[in-house]
Amino acid sequence: METERELRNRVEEQARRMRAAERDRPTLLAQSVYLGTLSVLFVLPIVVGAYLGSWLDSLVAGYSVRWTVSLLLLGVIYFVGTGLLVWLGSWLRRRWKRRPSPRTRIRAADRSRDR
Repeated sequence: METERELRNRVEEQARRMRAAERDRPTLLAQSVYLGTLSVLFVLPIVVGAYLGSWLDSLVAGYSVRWTVSLLLLGVIYFVGTGLLVWLGSWLRRRWKRRPSPRTRIRAADRSRDR
């Protein structure tokens, strides 16, 4: 009887989570804003670096691309660093979600002592 009750509770909890996930699904506008923010976060530093470097090179007499290349590379380094941080954050979040909460561990320990 106890296992049937536990099974019923688990199924009800999973059904509740599925309904909540369906209800809280992001809209097209929310997804567009998210992608726009990511594109600005990743692409903007490269473009700004190229334009700023070009402007600084135009101030120097003669032909020079030193600032353009330097700031463009700095934008690419920022792009790669930001990408790594985003990847690391999502990896840590997935790993943290799989970890059982302290309350779950305490409840499991209490159940094993009661038996």
